[in-house]
Amino acid sequence: MPQAMGIPVPAAPQATAAAAQVIAIDPVTRLEGHLKIQVSIDTVNGKQQVVDAWSTGTLFRGFEAILVGRHPWDAQHITQRVCGVCPVSHGLAAVEAVDAITKIAIPNNARVMRNLVLGSNFVASHILQFYHLTAPDFIDGPAMPPWQPSWSADKRFDSVTTGILVNHYVTALDMRRKAQEMGALFGGRLPNPPAYIPGGFTTTVRADRVSRFKTYLNDLIGFIDGTYIPDVEALASVYDEYSAIGKGWGNLLAYGVFDLDAAGPQKLLARGRRVAASPNATIPIEIFRIAEDVTHSWYAPSAATAPGGLPPASGVTTPQYPKSGAYSWLKAPRYAKGAYEVGALARMTVNGDYPYSVSVMDRHLARAQEASKIAHAMQSWVSQLVVNGPVFATNAVPVSGTAYGLTEAPRGALGHWVQIANSKIARYQIVTPTCWNASPRDSMNRRGPIVQALIGMPVANIDQPIEVVRLIHSFDPCLSCAVHVMRPKEEARIITLNM
Repeated sequence: MPQAMGIPVPAAPQATAAAAQVIAIDPVTRLEGHLKIQVSIDTVNGKQQVVDAWSTGTLFRGFEAILVGRHPWDAQHITQRVCGVCPVSHGLAAVEAVDAITKIAIPNNARVMRNLVLGSNFVASHILQFYHLTAPDFIDGPAMPPWQPSWSADKRFDSVTTGILVNHYVTALDMRRKAQEMGALFGGRLPNPPAYIPGGFTTTVRADRVSRFKTYLNDLIGFIDGTYIPDVEALASVYDEYSAIGKGWGNLLAYGVFDLDAAGPQKLLARGRRVAASPNATIPIEIFRIAEDVTHSWYAPSAATAPGGLPPASGVTTPQYPKSGAYSWLKAPRYAKGAYEVGALARMTVNGDYPYSVSVMDRHLARAQEASKIAHAMQSWVSQLVVNGPVFATNAVPVSGTAYGLTEAPRGALGHWVQIANSKIARYQIVTPTCWNASPRDSMNRRGPIVQALIGMPVANIDQPIEVVRLIHSFDPCLSCAVHVMRPKEEARIITLNM
């Protein structure tokens, strides 16, 4: 059994219904990190379906502790190592938090290049999510890795269409490479671009970089609009019942992303909320209403913890194991004690680019449409760059201060909260998209969004619960962002035989 910082990882609690069958998918494959989903399946009104579920992050989260005592300028470099799929968002959130303390106005070139590198990462991630993490749930590929071993259940495309989609899978590998190389033109490298710094950006604007960026971008736009979106639409048509399942709570939240001016409030994708009770109205976000609940997480509550958890600005990340009732290393972020889904569907819906509709297929469709929106926006942004113009505003290391940086990762709302004292980081908290989506139950026993979306999910074959996996993948979870640091037992050996 793996250990997290020397602490064994037990199973999630068992379902209580005597007639139900409990199965665990551990780990859920084709996502970043190690996620365990346990579901209780029973027959209700003649239909076999999920009646309860639990989500477990199986590794300890420790980046906040690593940052304490460090120079504030280190935060963006260290936090980008949280995840190799969406590191750019962590770098941006970190520098925006420090920028807020110094009250620095960054040059326009820096704002634009921050957007361009982040946009490149979004496009690469969205292409990856659909073709390489999701498509194998729906199509039979060649009888070879990474397509095999696989479940044979419910594959509906004919052989000709399957062959076309497999070819697109291969093409998408090249497109993702181009998106990474495109971002590296200004970021220096992807993943983990070092160019994000408090006060601006490290890269100078050169005409050849602008020209090469445009060439990459034109290729990507052609693929997104001509291949990616039609493929998602074809999937939604063939598997149309997935447009009516997987809603969950139906609450959506987005911090907003891609500043359109130096002041920052105007963004390509706006900040706000949609709630199931009033789905067509975008509601403002009040940051002080965000809290992290650790009732069912392996973390010690602070003496100051109130019902519903602590706000991130005063949050703590102190592991506690054993702990009665706990079953995950993920905390449970809540907004005004409500569970909210985050991600591309939330962003596009809050921004008015996608009609309010929450399901498995809506998540895929909104993600593809967002990729196109961002790619086309980058065409305008790259033309705004001024060759040899300023990219950095000199600023001093703050002696003290508290602030937050809110942005979006491809997978959803991302926030960094920092407190500086004596010019060092005194407190740091990161609230990631997958903590929002894959959170455990909270103090009111309210399920997290992924788990709530699983309730009622029909399962045709309990030995191949493909429906459960398809729903999980629609959220595009990233456990590397959500939990961190693993130390396996050297004597442990786990062997799986495919027979």
